[in-house]
Amino acid sequence: MTTTAVDLFRPNRTLATLEREMERFMDGFFGRPYRRFRFSEPAVLSPEIEMYDQKDEIVVRAEVPGLTKSDVSVSIDGDVLTIKGERKREKETKEEDYYLSESSYGAFYRNIALPVAVKPDKITAALSDGILEIHLPKAEEAKKNHVTVAVK
Repeated sequence: MTTTAVDLFRPNRTLATLEREMERFMDGFFGRPYRRFRFSEPAVLSPEIEMYDQKDEIVVRAEVPGLTKSDVSVSIDGDVLTIKGERKREKETKEEDYYLSESSYGAFYRNIALPVAVKPDKITAALSDGILEIHLPKAEEAKKNHVTVAVK
């Protein structure tokens, strides 16, 4: 697997790691779960994804809980797939009325470098139960590059 500059710089993942470390420290200090720090919400700011190969297509699955198809957009530019969306607050509640709020709201996007050329006009996407599933049929030249090598 090739590491790209996009993979190396993920500020929300760095903040999420810091958040987990702070929570683990506070859990040990107080002897009980301590969930006060919420620096990032990676599932909202940058959806977690799975990308896998299925012979004739690449499949990308993104976690976008609580969103509808009108809240999400999918586009492709060259070999980069972009998922954008926005999670909106349903109703306004005064801050002093909250006991606890761990929900995040706002716009997000995720750029994903594709490993092979795809047919942009044949891409399909569907959203169900908080999972956005995108099917990207491989271009013919990408299918031809598959070679099986005998292991001796």
